Amino acid sequence: MPFSDFVVALKDNPYFGAGFGLVGVGTALALARKGAQFGLVAFRRHYMITLEVPSKDKSYHWLLNWISHHAKHTQHLSVETSYLQHESGRVSTKFDFVPSPGNHFIWYRRKWIRIERSREKQMIDLHTGTPWESVTFTALGTDREIFFNILQEARELALQQQEGRTIMYTAMGAEWRQFGFPRRRRPLSSVVLEEGVSERLVQDVKEFIDNPKWYSERGIPYRRGYLLYGPPGCGKSSFITALAGELQYSICLLSLSDRSLSDDRLNHLLSVAPQQSIILLEDVDAAFVSRDLAAENPAVYQGMGRLTFSGLLNALDGVASTEARIVFMTTNYVDRLDPALVRPGRVDLKQYVGHCSPRQLARMFLRFYPQQPPAAAERFAQRALGVCEQLSAAQVQGHFMLYKEDPEGAVENVGSMLL
Repeated sequence: MPFSDFVVALKDNPYFGAGFGLVGVGTALALARKGAQFGLVAFRRHYMITLEVPSKDKSYHWLLNWISHHAKHTQHLSVETSYLQHESGRVSTKFDFVPSPGNHFIWYRRKWIRIERSREKQMIDLHTGTPWESVTFTALGTDREIFFNILQEARELALQQQEGRTIMYTAMGAEWRQFGFPRRRRPLSSVVLEEGVSERLVQDVKEFIDNPKWYSERGIPYRRGYLLYGPPGCGKSSFITALAGELQYSICLLSLSDRSLSDDRLNHLLSVAPQQSIILLEDVDAAFVSRDLAAENPAVYQGMGRLTFSGLLNALDGVASTEARIVFMTTNYVDRLDPALVRPGRVDLKQYVGHCSPRQLARMFLRFYPQQPPAAAERFAQRALGVCEQLSAAQVQGHFMLYKEDPEGAVENVGSMLL
């Protein structure tokens, strides 16, 4: 049989025709599906832009707060509870609704943006115990400017909520975490130190902040270290808190006595400290004492945990130490500190903060009782120093708290400060 006749016979065969038709339809559908997938991938690649933000990024919570302001009509919500401290000192509870895990759509600057909040159920953050999360933004077009605008708006919104507040950070693992809720900034005038002390410190810090170019031109590491020393309760930590408020800086609290603190972890924490922050090392004498004292008395405890003295020195002024950093150290016993710790380069400015002078006592009296004449303040200062020549600011403030509305009682009962 000729080949042409064989083909005609197959064509007229109903069974062959039905099978060939099914195969053709299936092939066409498969090609169409592949084509659609390829087209969708190509469309996403060339005509859509995506931004993924993991929960470990600093802007993650800013973005959640921003989303809650723009996705007000979504019906799938999660709640975030926070606390607000009012000017009166009262603390109230605040509930914020944010979009829950899933897909959400918002209209932003004449564009639809798809927001996908995903949560990993099998992975958790070992420090907080919360699941790993991420937020993915998808928008039409290829202009990244829309995401820069969103991030900038989210940052500004977060700063508005923290305006007039001082944020405290504490070291948790390998990162800094916000400690409690932001505190109301303490006025610098509320910390009464000896005449010229506060002004000297504030001027030095501001000169350092305003002159990074001066350091770089002379090849000097751009960092500054301060040591405040003196008896307990005289205002060292209070001044640092007020200084942070004056500069609009945050405070990073770091305990050198933390048993989990190692040389590498200390170096890392100092290098990743939040910008515009003061690193505060309180009571440094409690962690390490002078090597001369340790040699005289081997029973003296020289260190706690895994942090070594050489590791502390290298973190403050070593080759790998970071720049653009302000470190404040406080101690009640400056004579216990090793000279290597307080040498220039590690401590650039030392300031004694001691017991109250007559001028300090008078200024504190007028601050608590602004309607009283200066003569009453001087009389209080004379009587207080007649009772005890060494009074701390904490003692005097505690005494005034007992006589909030009774300045005469504060003067007459000045002897109760020693009880």
